[in-house]
Amino acid sequence: MADLVAWGAVTRCRPGEDTAGDMALVEPVGDGVLVAAVDGSGHGLEASRAARTAVEVLSRFDGGDLAVLAEACHRALGGSRGAAMSIAFLSAVSGTMTWLAVGNVEGRLVPAARSAPPPAAVALRLPGGVSGHHLPPLHPVTLPLGPGDVLVLATDGVRPAFADRLLLTGTPQAIADRIVAEHWNATDDALALVVRYRGAAA
Repeated sequence: MADLVAWGAVTRCRPGEDTAGDMALVEPVGDGVLVAAVDGSGHGLEASRAARTAVEVLSRFDGGDLAVLAEACHRALGGSRGAAMSIAFLSAVSGTMTWLAVGNVEGRLVPAARSAPPPAAVALRLPGGVSGHHLPPLHPVTLPLGPGDVLVLATDGVRPAFADRLLLTGTPQAIADRIVAEHWNATDDALALVVRYRGAAA
């Protein structure tokens, strides 16, 4: 299922740091692809360790309920700085995306322009919380997907204005580069992860 999506990501370290606490994951799983953006609390080595712990748990996902996956991350992060994260599973079989968030990693699903005017982007609900410290009620939401739809996840080192006028021209990597170049606040680690859904092969 690796060809189900095309993707690109950009990470920036907070000035003065050698390692980032923001990490991306794009992993084929069963009949789909798991996508996640993780923001370890704070910055520096301890934030990086927390994010890496979360990514290790996420990478073991074998399908099923995203809420259960988020709960597993919460348990694994106990005693650490904790992390914010947004997780999505894109299914080739159902042509849907299911997503949820813990904390404040922004998410937008931008439909491809298949009509005029094109439909508006859908924002991921951010319920607050910090994985490893406080887990909010988890309510995964499932949305339909079509070829060309674009998922964008961005940590809080990227100013929220990135979503005001999302230009989806170019490759996912070019879009991620543009988001960080234009909207990184340079006082925190930053990550932009862009995933374009290609649809299941015929």
